[in-house]
Amino acid sequence: MLLRVGQLSQRRLGRLVQRLMEIETYRMMALLGLPVARSAATSLAQAEQELADLAQAIRSARQDEEAELLERLTRLAGQVEGLYASQHSRFSASKAYFELVDRRIHDIRETRLPGFQSIGEFMERRLSPARSTCDWVARRQTALSERVSRVSNLLRTRVDFQQEQSSQALLAAMNKRQGMQLKLQTTVEGLSVAAITYYIAGLIHYVAEGLLAKGWIQSPAMFTAMAVPAIALLVWWMTRRMHYKVFRLDA
Repeated sequence: MLLRVGQLSQRRLGRLVQRLMEIETYRMMALLGLPVARSAATSLAQAEQELADLAQAIRSARQDEEAELLERLTRLAGQVEGLYASQHSRFSASKAYFELVDRRIHDIRETRLPGFQSIGEFMERRLSPARSTCDWVARRQTALSERVSRVSNLLRTRVDFQQEQSSQALLAAMNKRQGMQLKLQTTVEGLSVAAITYYIAGLIHYVAEGLLAKGWIQSPAMFTAMAVPAIALLVWWMTRRMHYKVFRLDA
């Protein structure tokens, strides 16, 4: 470095030299993120390829393959978040040091000498590629994390939709079974009405024989036959009435 200061006090000269040393120090600190960015590029490329393969597999996956795909996607999400957590602080620090270099260059207020390259120009040429690389890797990590999140939401939406379809099919099957049970119950109720009517008709026949002995009727069979329709109607009405009360309480 060639430093032409002219007429400066010792205090101001000391401050100027300190800023020049800080520029070099901050430059070295900022460049610490470059090896990390280069090593992260390989891992990010592999993760992006894995995500692309998963996205393609999800499009044509069968229902029994979704659990395996979800497990792979979860491992990939953990890998991406692990890289982001371990390297984001380094990239943030490098960005801060790059800004400090720019600020110190601005503070010295240099003027260009003919035939010499200024410190600002030198740092711009030397630091711009490294700064762009670190910023690009940081943005790439963020974009990859968002893409993994979107694919995860897509797969979970698909799984939830299929589970909802399965639940609807199960409910439809349950409704069908309930309908069959209701029909069977109706059939059983009809048989129950017939059985109860037959039992009561038998009792009425014994009563008719007693009335015949008293001479109040002439034919027990005719009396019983005439009572059967009334008995069946009464039993059916009582059964329906009981069911109506039960269903109304359930509702």
